[in-house]
Amino acid sequence: MTYVRACGLSELDEDTPKRVELEGTPVSVVRTEGEVFAIYDVCSHANVSLSEGEVEDCHIECWLHGSSFDLRTGKPDSLPATQPVPVYPVKIEGDDVLVSVTQES
Repeated sequence: MTYVRACGLSELDEDTPKRVELEGTPVSVVRTEGEVFAIYDVCSHANVSLSEGEVEDCHIECWLHGSSFDLRTGKPDSLPATQPVPVYPVKIEGDDVLVSVTQES
């Protein structure tokens, strides 16, 4: 697994998604509930950015139709989305948030 720097930990506000592009992949990086998560930044129902949605209870909501995705698993827990989105491994080194988009989990 290869990790690349997504952003600085100090750049992440609690419950506010940050969109980054890593190796050509759009990723939403989210700091919530004391952890940092990385999830594919495109809703599986509609081709819109998840990073424009709200974060609550370790879920990110698609602003367009209201589908909510678990930041830990990528699984949707509300319609209209029925397909999960990829989530990516994250590790923190100092102030660097590192994400691996080479292996989806």
